[in-house]
Amino acid sequence: MSEPTSTRQRILDAAAGLLEEHGRDGVTTRAVSAAAGVQAPTIYRQFTDMNGLLEAVAAHGFDTYLARKHAIDLTDDPVQDLRNGWDLHVEFGLTHPAHYLLMYGRRTPGETSAAAQRSADRLHLLVERVAAAGRLAVTVQTAAAMIHSAGSGLTFHLIGTAPGERDPDLPRRLREAVLDAVTGDAPPSAPGYAQHATALKAGLSQTDGLLSAGEQALLGELLDRLGDSRPGR
Repeated sequence: MSEPTSTRQRILDAAAGLLEEHGRDGVTTRAVSAAAGVQAPTIYRQFTDMNGLLEAVAAHGFDTYLARKHAIDLTDDPVQDLRNGWDLHVEFGLTHPAHYLLMYGRRTPGETSAAAQRSADRLHLLVERVAAAGRLAVTVQTAAAMIHSAGSGLTFHLIGTAPGERDPDLPRRLREAVLDAVTGDAPPSAPGYAQHATALKAGLSQTDGLLSAGEQALLGELLDRLGDSRPGR
């Protein structure tokens, strides 16, 4: 016999369901109380206030998203794995628009929730695999920031566009443009040191004490500068 669902989980499930069906405005104290079969004070005891409940719903959305992302097996082509991750990100946002807006739209400037950080760590891992393969033309940090900014901006744009007016090829075109920018080969007239520097930075953690902490920090800073350099800059 299965254990009964906890009061906290019932409230969380009720809020998530209201969010999916009615959007953020539908997640009210009265609606959640009715859907979960609890009194309003119970919600506040469990989540402090409605902001706390919404943060928990957003974290639940990140958990669902990351579970799907981890379920995708990594391949021998790290760039293709980035493509797969991009496609999943956009698809999740369009399938769960209210959840996506709550997850990525309710942000306090300068702060990142633990759930959002787990998502960022996953992207960082995928980008590091590209760097380790010697196929990254910028630093890991720059590439991750470019991919996240472009992917989330695209998803916000598509969510705000009527389905019949969306360009179905826009996600692919922007994805390839961004991947070309972060993994593209250097022009023939330019040195190829950016890719080499980024690949070397990705392997610094495997030096097994060969360098002191200060030496590793200094070398990492120099490699970051080389990795972000461009002809004529």
